[in-house]
Amino acid sequence: QVQLVESGGGLVQPGGSLRLSCAVSITIFRISVMGWYRQAPGKQRELVAQIIDSGLTNYPDSVKGRFTIARDNAKNTVYLQMNSLKPEDTAVYYCRLQQLGRDYWGQGTQVTVSS
Repeated sequence: QVQLVESGGGLVQPGGSLRLSCAVSITIFRISVMGWYRQAPGKQRELVAQIIDSGLTNYPDSVKGRFTIARDNAKNTVYLQMNSLKPEDTAVYYCRLQQLGRDYWGQGTQVTVSS
């Protein structure tokens, strides 16, 4: 059974930083798409960062310049560095892997930005 396990969430003050990690229980192939999504209460799940194949990245305007996605294929892990956090970044953050026609999701980690 494929597992994606997120970690690194928590409570942080506005302006602070967090780094999320997503450990994948299978090999991440070079041809794959990994992403971080978030879902706030009462809102739809939305993409916050994506890394495609060997390194092309994609961010929505709401996080561009503040969030950075990176992958370490040797460790089968993807990271999300989040800086200058805002209260509106509060949500459950999910990791996603798409490869070989399969689609896998993690269980999520809570990020709360509050003073």
